[in-house]
Amino acid sequence: MLRSLNPWIVGLLKLLIWGLVAYAGLCLSAFLAQRRLMYFPDRSSERESLQRAFRLGLAPWRDGDGRIMGWRRSSASGSRPRVLVMHGNAGDALGRVDYLPLLEAAGFEGVLLEYPGYGCRPGDPSEPSLVGDARTALSMLRAEGAPVFLMGESLGSGVALQVAATDSPSVSGLLLVTPFARMTEVAAWHYPILPMRLLLRDRWDSLAAARNYPGSVAILVAGRDEVVGAHQGRRLAESCPGPLRVWELPLAAHNDLPLYPGRPPWSEILSFLRGKAGMGQ
Repeated sequence: MLRSLNPWIVGLLKLLIWGLVAYAGLCLSAFLAQRRLMYFPDRSSERESLQRAFRLGLAPWRDGDGRIMGWRRSSASGSRPRVLVMHGNAGDALGRVDYLPLLEAAGFEGVLLEYPGYGCRPGDPSEPSLVGDARTALSMLRAEGAPVFLMGESLGSGVALQVAATDSPSVSGLLLVTPFARMTEVAAWHYPILPMRLLLRDRWDSLAAARNYPGSVAILVAGRDEVVGAHQGRRLAESCPGPLRVWELPLAAHNDLPLYPGRPPWSEILSFLRGKAGMGQ
């Protein structure tokens, strides 16, 4: 049939077919590699992690079977409220040690959760594995008897919201740092030529989760966020039904937030959460 057509049309049809094949191949590659494009863990042996933690003044936080779940200042932490810190998609938990002085200056104890497949922890990162692990960590901290807040940075904001949405009585409040509304939208923003809304397996729908958490939420937005976009954090705030405050740093980029203990915006954020949880200022 092609032979009976004008040669110019035949060439155009062949070009179109090859273009469709190439696009389909690109979509398939993106689908197969999507978790490698979403998660960028730093890996290390347990010995290397323990040595690094010792230098940072941290001790391993272990589960009942002796497996490392994350890191904290010590195993016996008194009655201070806990903040379970869930980091972003790159690096590891030990790389977030600078958050601890911010929390400690406001009277909290920070506990750094490590994800499966990050640091020295075995496993593979995915939405189910990260959320399941965070639920286990929340249960462990709740068993210590002190109030527990969740802090999620970037991807970690999605983890925190998923956990809070299904176990809101156990969560005294949320601190979401450079958060996103839906991962499908972030992916579509970065890869506009691909149908990312159809391809993503780990969808991280924070908008839906936020609607199911009635507690206090503090959101910190980077005004020049080049990774998820400042609009994502603003949009997420509109879906929070409980007490809410939003801080926006107009000149900050996604990974360029000022980290000064006892100073705004952190002092204001943590004071807001303590107050809404009935702990005073």
